Amino acid sequence: MVKLRLKRCGRKQRAIYRIVAIDVRSRREGRDLRKVGFYDPIKNQIYLNVPAILYFLEKGAQPTGTVHDISKKVGVFTELRLNQQTKFN
Repeated sequence: MVKLRLKRCGRKQRAIYRIVAIDVRSRREGRDLRKVGFYDPIKNQIYLNVPAILYFLEKGAQPTGTVHDISKKVGVFTELRLNQQTKFN
């Protein structure tokens, strides 16, 4: 199973996080399948590769709680619903 998860980067006391698609059995800093964005909580910057995130969500990837909140703030799930509605119509 694949999850969309945060991967810690940066130095001490200045953490930034990459948002990655990674196998559930891998550890936090393990080998990821693909980098799909980053999040800097100190500067409150978010960058997401929305088409890549939508691809993994459509394939059944599960976001962690924090990644879900970040994606919801940007509006990824509204695009996911729109894509699903256009496929069925």
